[in-house]
Amino acid sequence: MCTNGVNASQFKTNLEQIDEAVALLRRWTHRSFHAAEDSGSLRTAAKLKDAQGLLDDVRGLLDEAAELIEKESAENSVRVELV
Repeated sequence: MCTNGVNASQFKTNLEQIDEAVALLRRWTHRSFHAAEDSGSLRTAAKLKDAQGLLDDVRGLLDEAAELIEKESAENSVRVELV
C-alpha cells in the first residue's frame, strides 16, 4: 500500500534487508569474540561481547520499526467511499 508517497511494503522489505546485514555483522562479531577469548585477549573479547549486545538491540529496534510500518500505514491510509 502507498501512503504519503511511500510504499509500505517496499519500506518493510528495506528494513528486512538492513536486519539481514546487521545479523551478518553480529555473526562475525561473535566469531571474533571467540577468537579473542581463545587467544586470551580478554579486554578485546569483552568489547566484542558488548558490541554483540548492541547489535542485538539494533535488530530489536528494526523489528519494532517494521511492526510500526504496518500500523502507521493502516492509520494513514486513504479511504474512498462511493456516495
